[in-house]
Amino acid sequence: MPANPIPVTADGLERLKQELKELTEVRRPAVIAAVAEARSHGDLRENAAYDAARDEQALTERKIAEYEAMVRNAVVMDEANRPRDVVGLGSTVVVDFDGDEERYTIVGAIEAKPASGLISNESPIGKALLGKRPGQDAFVMTPGGQSKLTVKRIDG
Repeated sequence: MPANPIPVTADGLERLKQELKELTEVRRPAVIAAVAEARSHGDLRENAAYDAARDEQALTERKIAEYEAMVRNAVVMDEANRPRDVVGLGSTVVVDFDGDEERYTIVGAIEAKPASGLISNESPIGKALLGKRPGQDAFVMTPGGQSKLTVKRIDG
């Protein structure tokens, strides 16, 4: 059964590959060493360090499998053919958000880092902005109620 394609930007795919490399080349060997060290302490039935190391190994392997699946199913969005006058995946947009100027880059869900201004195309704000042009308003429900965003410009 084929997995669903995961839209990403070229930069986002590169970040995913770097994180996968970190997990496989740095984290995995460190965890394997920790398991071996804990195993060397004797009786495995009453060895809390061994149990913790094995739990960490399972978590690391699960993360590696998740990242491998994301990289395998990633579909890089074609930046060259993306319209520059309408908000879409990969767009960097400056908006007036309830009187404050905010800058967001619309990315795929797996790339989102809201604190860094990378918002998912599946998030409420991302969904509201998709398809908008400079000067248009978008409305989004926030915990404080409905908020208005006005697209000031699209920088990329």
